[in-house]
Amino acid sequence: MKMTDFSVFLTKYLSEYLPGQRNVSPNTIYSYSDTFRIFLLYCQEKAGIRPDKLTMNLFTAKLVTDYLDWLEKERNCSISTRNQRLACIHAFIKYTQPDLPANLMEIQKILGIQNKKSAHLSLSFLSVEAMSELLKVPNTHTKAGRRDLMILTLLYDSGARVQELIDLSVRDIRTESPATITLHGKGRKVRSVPLMNQTNSLMLQYLKEHQLWNRPEKLDASVFFNNRKEKFTRAGITYILNKYFSIAKENSEIVFPDKISPHVLRHTKAMHMLQSNINLVYIRDFLGHVNVSTTEIYAKADVEIKRRALEAAYVKADIPEQPNWCDDKNLMDWLKDLRSR
Repeated sequence: MKMTDFSVFLTKYLSEYLPGQRNVSPNTIYSYSDTFRIFLLYCQEKAGIRPDKLTMNLFTAKLVTDYLDWLEKERNCSISTRNQRLACIHAFIKYTQPDLPANLMEIQKILGIQNKKSAHLSLSFLSVEAMSELLKVPNTHTKAGRRDLMILTLLYDSGARVQELIDLSVRDIRTESPATITLHGKGRKVRSVPLMNQTNSLMLQYLKEHQLWNRPEKLDASVFFNNRKEKFTRAGITYILNKYFSIAKENSEIVFPDKISPHVLRHTKAMHMLQSNINLVYIRDFLGHVNVSTTEIYAKADVEIKRRALEAAYVKADIPEQPNWCDDKNLMDWLKDLRSR
């Protein structure tokens, strides 16, 4: 069967250009692949275009816009997800541009599709008390409970993204002083994060219990795996977190957010560091942000810091003594007279 020009471009883009010339991470390639997998599903089910019949001439701005609207309205994707899918499409169409001069006008139309603006939601995070309650929930008398406590503790203590935690291998763990873990972040960026003594003790116990400690042949093994000895997925980590979050929220008088996700624990760590007066530049490096402006969202979100700043700059006004209107006979007589008119 003859391949269409769209399938040729997409195959080369995903299998040659991204890993070869751009050297992007497997997670990034997966994100791009997922964008076009869902796009092809839309083309077949909604646009009436079979994947094997899709050509670059059919790849229009209207088709892309309709796909993005479908994501948001029918698949209930967030605006940030919609914009992320659009970014993948923009990157792909830029790649095809030099080879498609005849399609230049339509390509420019696609590149002209703007990100959709969304309301800035307040940042969700746990208080110190709520985080402490959450870590008390796992049953440490069971092997699974001890594993889950290690996952929750490390997500919080390291501020790791969920994929960084999933990709953690034994060789990334240093339990000797100074204890650290090496996280492999977005765009193949690597950073070293210190572990607190309590977290390091938990990690050492965990590695020994799972026969991962001091075993050279296990250096490339995943640190965390499910009951089937398989590497965790995002959904698996999210399930564990939600399970303990629901129990903590139900059995405690402490205020918890309405919902939880692994990224909320990352936000929580950043907020707690900020509340401890740690410099934003260090928090930026700790979280692996490229620009400190990304980290500034935590400073903007912290109501307690805003309150302290306002109190420090507050000039107390003298409150004048208010007259007792009931004792002011002239005023009362005037008001009664006004009502009777």
